[in-house]
Amino acid sequence: MTLKKKILIGYGVSLVFMGLVVAWAVTNLVSLGKATDAILSENYRSIIAAENMVDALERQDSAVLLVFLGDTEKGITQFRENEMVFLAWLARAKDNITIEGEPNLLQSIESGYAAYRRQFSDLTDFRGTDKQPLVPDQYHQEVYPVFAKVREACIALRNLNEQTMYAASVSAGNVAERAIWSTAVVAAAALIVALMFSVFLAERIVRPIRRFMEASRKISSGDYAVQVSVETGDELGRLADEFNQMATQLGRYHEMNIEQIISEKNKGDAILSSIEDGLLVFDTGLKVTGINPAARRLMELGIVEGSTLRCADIFPDPDVCDLIRKTVETGIQPNVPDEQRIITLPEGEGSRHYLFSVTAIRGRDRNLSGIVLLLRDITRLREVERLKSEFVMAASHELRTPLTSLGMSVDLLLEHASQSLGEEDRELLQAAHEEVHRMKALVNDLLDLSKIEAGRIELEFESVPVSTLFDHAKAVFGSQLDMNDVMLTSELTEDLPGVRADANKITWVLTNLISNALRYVNKGGHVELAACRIGSHVHLSVHDDGPGIPPEYQSKIFRKFVQVKGQEAGGTGLGLAICKEIVRAHGGAIWVESPPGEGSRFTFTLPVAQ
Repeated sequence: MTLKKKILIGYGVSLVFMGLVVAWAVTNLVSLGKATDAILSENYRSIIAAENMVDALERQDSAVLLVFLGDTEKGITQFRENEMVFLAWLARAKDNITIEGEPNLLQSIESGYAAYRRQFSDLTDFRGTDKQPLVPDQYHQEVYPVFAKVREACIALRNLNEQTMYAASVSAGNVAERAIWSTAVVAAAALIVALMFSVFLAERIVRPIRRFMEASRKISSGDYAVQVSVETGDELGRLADEFNQMATQLGRYHEMNIEQIISEKNKGDAILSSIEDGLLVFDTGLKVTGINPAARRLMELGIVEGSTLRCADIFPDPDVCDLIRKTVETGIQPNVPDEQRIITLPEGEGSRHYLFSVTAIRGRDRNLSGIVLLLRDITRLREVERLKSEFVMAASHELRTPLTSLGMSVDLLLEHASQSLGEEDRELLQAAHEEVHRMKALVNDLLDLSKIEAGRIELEFESVPVSTLFDHAKAVFGSQLDMNDVMLTSELTEDLPGVRADANKITWVLTNLISNALRYVNKGGHVELAACRIGSHVHLSVHDDGPGIPPEYQSKIFRKFVQVKGQEAGGTGLGLAICKEIVRAHGGAIWVESPPGEGSRFTFTLPVAQ
């Protein structure tokens, strides 16, 4: 018999006993449900009807007393209203006759109530003809006995149904008690038998498994000559044969030369040690599982410290650990811009800058097994970038004075000497005038960009309403919009909060984006300003219906001196780069969306003012 059949037989016996218990319990529950249904459905309606008839009858008695007290109209009205109520509940009680004795009581109630109604009619008719006053003795002698008889019959109907309901409840309790005891006895017997059978079967199955465990311990200690003897013909017997073959093969592999494996491992360690970039390996719990010497040096870690550290213990900047945690949770390597992948670590009296990258490690089954963090030292590159920016700033500053003088000279020539020059000379002078002013704009943009990149720009942060920023930007283009026949509108969501920004700098960003849109939008076109809140930032956008930006330029349009081929309109190619730096200085981001044929939408974010 196979192991599968043994287990199936064991479970089958247990399931049979469980089925018996379930069937017995269901039978008892059905009986209990029928008893409970009898309690609720057969008597409850009659009890409610009797209660309401007593209530309506007592209100009619109050109406009779009103007639005796002289308020005849109110008494008649109250009596007739409750008469309809009484008759309605009497009809329901007659429709719900379920127990013995109810028909007689209902007949007594019906005949008594008819006499009570005739008594009331006689009183009201007598009062209406002779106009004689009614005396209290007449109520006690003629009306009250009839009322009391009907009321007692209604109460008797209620008591009869309550007694029947109580008897049914007692019967249901007896059924429930018998069900509990009988189910407990059957379940206990089934449990004992199933437990005994399970213990017996488990012992038969576990005995060979113990032998496997003992053999595994011997193999792990280096004894590859161990053999497992299982005398069964089921799967465990076949597993024993496979296990013995595996032990034999392991013994053969153990006898092989493992120097090649050790050599490959040492080669890998040597490669990691020779890498000058820092390399750290984390498990899925963000615990350090590997670190190369370069990373130990820059983190100032000892030999033992690296094996007990977590990510938060190494990096003061939480963004790095958050990025690693996000990679572990999603299983996808993050796509982060280079400027957001730079961390600064102290070194002596100075500091060094590192560009980090996160790579997921996957096993053979493509499951995430770890994370590799690479730290590339870019301190020298940052220093070169800083020197370049300072050089550009110095050169731009030095060029401003001669360009200003040259521009003034050309302007004076155009103003005073252009009349005495020939047509070609005036055209050359006009071209020089335009190029000088273009050079001045380029130098000014370079100087502004260099100041922003060097962190020398002064920002005056304040809480500014977005509507104020839009109004200032729109005011700059009043006449230009009329000349070009272009519509400039703005759309703001309700309850839009203020933003934390330098109003002048952000207005410059908006005017630059609007100016770019006006350069390329056609006559009769439309430029739209929009803003909405998303999370802790406000998104501001400038959308036009112009020709748009080709896809190959959208990823590099914010770089220096990049202009769309065929769409140059006299710009310096630095406006969007300056916009990007200003937005970054405010803690936001800027991007462009330009589907083919649908214009361009430039969007940037600003933090909400606290």
